[in-house]
Amino acid sequence: MGVTRTPRGKWIDEGLRALAAGGPEAVRVEALAQALGVSKGGFYGYFRNRGALLDEMLDTWERSVTEAVIEQVESGGGDARARLERLFTLVAEIEDGPATGVALDLAIRDWSRRDEAVAERLRRVDNRRMDYLRSLFREFCTDEDDVEVRCMLTFSVRLGSYVVAADHGAHSRAQVMDLTRKWLLR
Repeated sequence: MGVTRTPRGKWIDEGLRALAAGGPEAVRVEALAQALGVSKGGFYGYFRNRGALLDEMLDTWERSVTEAVIEQVESGGGDARARLERLFTLVAEIEDGPATGVALDLAIRDWSRRDEAVAERLRRVDNRRMDYLRSLFREFCTDEDDVEVRCMLTFSVRLGSYVVAADHGAHSRAQVMDLTRKWLLR
């Protein structure tokens, strides 16, 4: 009976978790192997080096937060408001995925400040996300300025609500998010 190898995707997922928790410096082969409960030898069966893992992690993140989300939203059909509702719900539900959480998004943004290749990829991802939002908001907003504002607010709320610690008076965070969603879709 042969030895079962740790699947490639497990290394990538664990790397994404480490990145979200501690930045790119936390993505170390030894630490990932320890977290997976395996020896680091299996790593080299999949990846040339740590840099190759980091590239695949970014590929996985990019696909997970752009095309995979868009495909899922579009598969349900409906008008633009229905698709935006689905997008908002989906984004809220996938918060804990290793490649989809806001903590990972913020870690990549921080990393991009020190690495031009990561910054370039982040711009591509953000532009893809914004282009998709524009395509949806344009279906019911005729004013291009209104479209751009709604897109920026949607994107900013997605990232910013994670770091805002403020209370909301008589409202819960969930109520404020629901009010925000309704405002954006009016």
